[in-house]
Amino acid sequence: MNGATLAYALQQLINGVTLGMIYGLIAVGYTMVYGIIGMINFAHGDVFMIGAFLSLIALTALSALGITSVPLALAITLILAAAISALYGWTIERVAYRPLRGSFRLAPLISAIGMSIALQNFAQVAQGARDKNIPDVIPGGLELFEQNGFVVLLSWMQIVIVIVTLVLLAVFTWLVTRTSLGRAMRACEQDMKMATLLGINVDRTIAITFVIGAALAAVAGMMFLLRYGSINFFIGFSAGVKAFTAAVLGGVGSLPGAVIGGLAIGLIEAFWSGYASAQYKDVAAFSVLIVVLIFMPTGLLGRADVEKV
Repeated sequence: MNGATLAYALQQLINGVTLGMIYGLIAVGYTMVYGIIGMINFAHGDVFMIGAFLSLIALTALSALGITSVPLALAITLILAAAISALYGWTIERVAYRPLRGSFRLAPLISAIGMSIALQNFAQVAQGARDKNIPDVIPGGLELFEQNGFVVLLSWMQIVIVIVTLVLLAVFTWLVTRTSLGRAMRACEQDMKMATLLGINVDRTIAITFVIGAALAAVAGMMFLLRYGSINFFIGFSAGVKAFTAAVLGGVGSLPGAVIGGLAIGLIEAFWSGYASAQYKDVAAFSVLIVVLIFMPTGLLGRADVEKV
């Protein structure tokens, strides 16, 4: 392998890790909800899309108000996008899941798909079908090395994405394993009826889980906007499917597994796009998922479900 080929491979590795971290953050929301109610929130990807649009609107409004400090603008945007997206998450749980919790198993899934379509159309009507673009908010980065005119660049935004994802993973792993809320979540996951008898407010615990997952999706949406600079109403579907694949690949129910699955999907996409055809990167990602699940049905870090009788 010559120097230029090595440099290109390293650049694709950096790009794949960055994209994988975004997928991983979205997948954490999927796996937290599944861990409690045993169902996938198919509107979660569209909450990611809503978070990206909220970030765009907030950044545009702050710029119009004359706020030129980038750290301050980003902090305000993050808080606003996460808070409003959390309300969307609470609404999805309250409207699409809670009334159907005791119904047959497909009913909440169908309801969530309907909510996904509603959010897509709402964003299309409110923001239009064209791509929305913003200039580079955090420009620059580190030039790792140059070989035959090819520069390997690690941007500041890519560094931020990796750090934010790892910090949030550590925080929410601690939340689930070390706090009273985490114990309530794990109790609901094991047996909701018994958790209720023990005095745990199951409805509140599930609602908080949806709120946390939606806030994480908003953070991912903001980072996606800042990294790629272009969004549209359809990014929630594509990113949601990839993140769902990442959650399954890593093991649904495992927070570290969600991030590892996201990294795997991001790396597959980056290297397939770089060395083969970008048009078939989705085929490559899903093919790897199929192969992994044939030999490891619960995913990389998942655990087998125990049937309660």
